[in-house]
Amino acid sequence: MWLSLQLATFTTAILILIGTPIAWWLSQTRVRWKPAVQAVVAMPIVLPPTVLGFYLLILLGPDGAIGSWWVQLTGNALTFSFTGLVIASCVYSLPFAVQPIQNAFESLPRQYMERARTLGASRLDAFFSVVVPLSVRGFVSGIVLSFAHTLGEFGVVLMVGGNIPGETRVVSIAIYDHVESLNYAAAHRMSVVLIGFAFVVLATMFVLNRRWGDR
Repeated sequence: MWLSLQLATFTTAILILIGTPIAWWLSQTRVRWKPAVQAVVAMPIVLPPTVLGFYLLILLGPDGAIGSWWVQLTGNALTFSFTGLVIASCVYSLPFAVQPIQNAFESLPRQYMERARTLGASRLDAFFSVVVPLSVRGFVSGIVLSFAHTLGEFGVVLMVGGNIPGETRVVSIAIYDHVESLNYAAAHRMSVVLIGFAFVVLATMFVLNRRWGDR
């Protein structure tokens, strides 16, 4: 469970940093190939996790485009490691961070930025002082959905990370192991914890979004 929480925390933090500029660009651009970029970002939602995990395994493997470079740089393989799990989780949960933030950006009237610019604010200043505070509901949704989705993922982490205790054995894989060994009591305990956690997190998100919406 602790390893799963670490994975979800690192993945969510990276996704917010990466997903925010992607969401802003998608909400503002009008280029013809915007739908293609949106499709690429959203593809992990519809792709079977085993398909995505298979190609990530090849890409991150010691002979892959990214994996071979990493081996030369660090001497360690990305596959079957916590770092590889983080990379795979970022790819798998990317749309759950980008889409809520993008929707929040798109709901803001464009004149807000224009008014901030006429008052002397730079683009960066206007973004952080005007856009981000008004889009807090989108950020909360993106954080919660990314965290919860990463915590419950199975196929991608199994393909890329395997099942190494203390290194890549997250809670979803542990539940699968308990079921395979017919230890239903242990699988039940872990599953109940995840169900309760998911309910609390989602309920908190809805409450916070409602309060910020009222404000």
